[in-house]
Amino acid sequence: MTKKKHFDIDTLLAQAGNRDNHDQFHSISTPIYLSSNFRHRDLEDVENFDPEKQYSYSRLSTPTRKVLQDTLAKLENGAKAFAVSSGMAAIQLVFSLFNSGDEIITSDDLYGGSFRYFNYLTEHYGIKFNKWDGKSYDTLASLITPHTKAVWIETPSNPTMKVINIQKVTDIAHNSDSNILVCVDNTFLTPIYQQPIREGADIVVHSATKYLSGHNDMLAGAVIAKSKEIGETLEFNFNTTGVTLDPFDSWLLLRSLKTLSVRMQRHTSNATYVAASLAKLPQVEKVLYPGQGGMISFYVQNRNQVDRLFKRLNIISFAESLGGVESLLTIPSLQTHRDMAKADRLKLGITDELLRLSVGLENPEDLAEDLKQALGD
Repeated sequence: MTKKKHFDIDTLLAQAGNRDNHDQFHSISTPIYLSSNFRHRDLEDVENFDPEKQYSYSRLSTPTRKVLQDTLAKLENGAKAFAVSSGMAAIQLVFSLFNSGDEIITSDDLYGGSFRYFNYLTEHYGIKFNKWDGKSYDTLASLITPHTKAVWIETPSNPTMKVINIQKVTDIAHNSDSNILVCVDNTFLTPIYQQPIREGADIVVHSATKYLSGHNDMLAGAVIAKSKEIGETLEFNFNTTGVTLDPFDSWLLLRSLKTLSVRMQRHTSNATYVAASLAKLPQVEKVLYPGQGGMISFYVQNRNQVDRLFKRLNIISFAESLGGVESLLTIPSLQTHRDMAKADRLKLGITDELLRLSVGLENPEDLAEDLKQALGD
């Protein structure tokens, strides 16, 4: 009987780590290998070392992290995946591919930490960034120069939920004369709703702290490369810089991935209900929701309502981050995007009246009622 090689994503998630050929005891759940190093049998073992089948030092590879990375690669249809210590470490790993004088095109609405890091790269390493509005694809094409090495996008964007057509971006980038990489931050939608490599992207990034882990209890990042060639360069940088995810957090993330699909379905149904409820409230000026996932942004009528709202919440927590089972409310202008110049924030619509809600897995009616009573009259 021929074994099926390609399974539905729900099956891949539930079976992650099961039937691992490296596990001599055939455990259903991948064990945590906490050893920092591994014993060699003899010199021949070292001389003929195969990193795909053997282990030597945990910065290079561990059995637990390998299972996690293999799973991430399958989920995003990539050739190679890397589990790192945070979402920012994932971004940093990707930018290790570029050099002084390179130009990168970025969508103009991104996580504030990304912009902070990009400014650092410009000031200290001479990498130039050109912002694109994420709307006009003719403008995107016009921004490409002989020095352009990559297009970096986040869709839906953080925090204004701008949706970008990945396929159009990849068509423009790959049809240019330059060998331009397309990098997509897929944190908000996850591979459950969006698989950028299938749409032509070369690299996918996640802050795995968010939906992939989903429980507000760990930091992690992920980078997935479409091709073996890009993967080999990233692997060298990954091993050299030591941004690797430790064995325990690798196990914890792998464990969390098993429920990703069912969690994302509930996040979406909850967010759809809450977004509709917010739109009916007179205190809310506008609701931004892309139609999938658990992220909503909304504008209240005035700044004076914000502090009162935070103080009166009974269920939703006033806290940064997103993607966990508990609902979180954030004010981007003072938290995630505080380091951006005020003029740049206002241009994007990141005002003091804009709030970002990560809708968790609580009862949606309870969440809607909590917002309604907190906003009050």
